[in-house]
Amino acid sequence: MKIIYQWWWKVLTLVLIFYTLFAGMLFRVPALPILHETIRNLYFHVPMWMAMLTSLVISVVFSLMYLTTGKPEYDLASVESVKTGIMFFVLGLITGMMWAKYTWGAYWSNDPKQNSAAIAFLLYCAYLVLRNSVDEEQKRAKISAIYNVFAFPVMLVLIFVLPRLTDSLHPGNGGNPAFGRYDLDSHMRVVLYPAFLGWSLLSVWIASLRYRMALQEYKKNTL
Repeated sequence: MKIIYQWWWKVLTLVLIFYTLFAGMLFRVPALPILHETIRNLYFHVPMWMAMLTSLVISVVFSLMYLTTGKPEYDLASVESVKTGIMFFVLGLITGMMWAKYTWGAYWSNDPKQNSAAIAFLLYCAYLVLRNSVDEEQKRAKISAIYNVFAFPVMLVLIFVLPRLTDSLHPGNGGNPAFGRYDLDSHMRVVLYPAFLGWSLLSVWIASLRYRMALQEYKKNTL
């Protein structure tokens, strides 16, 4: 965990984020029917999910480490990663709703992808409720770690598997082609791929800051 104190990846994060913001607004995008300039939201909506997944993967790793070792710092790292993932989950939902308003005519159209994402979001909200409902520290950490380990694959099924099994307006689901199949040209890839990395690193940065603050609070309370 010493890498969280190094500076080089934080500078890289800032460079990638500012590049994404600048290039995402100014670089050329393909002229597609219905989407038009709203396709620029691809640079922000999809990377929010990548950042969310990054945080939640890290949280599962630390949950497993806690279950193996029982060290409280791993529990803290896990829960702060989940909280960071939930934040990017919300941003992914909001950017998706904004895009849906312009392309589908409504913020929420009961599309299978939207509904599955909402259920997955509630799944992680339940994680926080469960954690706050247990007073004993070790019991709380163990129960929430087990819940987190099982919640992650359920979330993957809800977001990436079930929508593909039914009709969906969302690209890449229910027979609707994904962007990469019809006009995600090189001009977009030079922005989208750095955006994936930049926002994912930002999620790690935020989670690491939350962890360090939580660890200081924990040490202060245990003195």
